Amino acid sequence: MENICRILILSSLLIAGTHAISRELESSKDAENWFRNLSQRKQKFAKLRFYIHDALGGPNATVWEVARATITAASPTSFGQVRVLDDLITAEPDQNSEKLGRAQGLVTSADLHEPALAMNLNLVFTAGRYNGSTLCIGGRNPIDTMDRELPVLGGTGVFRMAGGFSISNIYSYAPVQNYFVWEYVVYVCYV
Repeated sequence: MENICRILILSSLLIAGTHAISRELESSKDAENWFRNLSQRKQKFAKLRFYIHDALGGPNATVWEVARATITAASPTSFGQVRVLDDLITAEPDQNSEKLGRAQGLVTSADLHEPALAMNLNLVFTAGRYNGSTLCIGGRNPIDTMDRELPVLGGTGVFRMAGGFSISNIYSYAPVQNYFVWEYVVYVCYV
């Protein structure tokens, strides 16, 4: 009887493992088929305008310092400071407007001579037309300039194989709360 129980348990584990592998192969096969048919897909274009809310202080801060270099405190550009962020994305500048998702990533003060960030920003859409999709934006962000351009490095979901660029500017700043609202316009092509 004990041997029969062991055989049944092992059989169940083997069947469950085979089913999981089968599902993984199916999704892998789907991805491979999608990729093989890429040349037959028509490229699409979108212009997205949205607002990112950066709370640098207070009880509901969305940007946090996680590291700094020994030079950071004495540097006029905060060189070596690393921050993580998880900011709200909205359809309009008002933080109570339609919520579209989150902007999550890393920003590093990466220039010894002028204020510039090295950015890795993931736009995670949780509502609207692009719900469940992401865009990745990254590169050098010279924060003292207007119309800062960063490349779109890729995406997932609707934005699979995305490319393009974004233009960002400060829409508003509340110094007492240390609260920024950034306007982003993203020009993206995808298949």
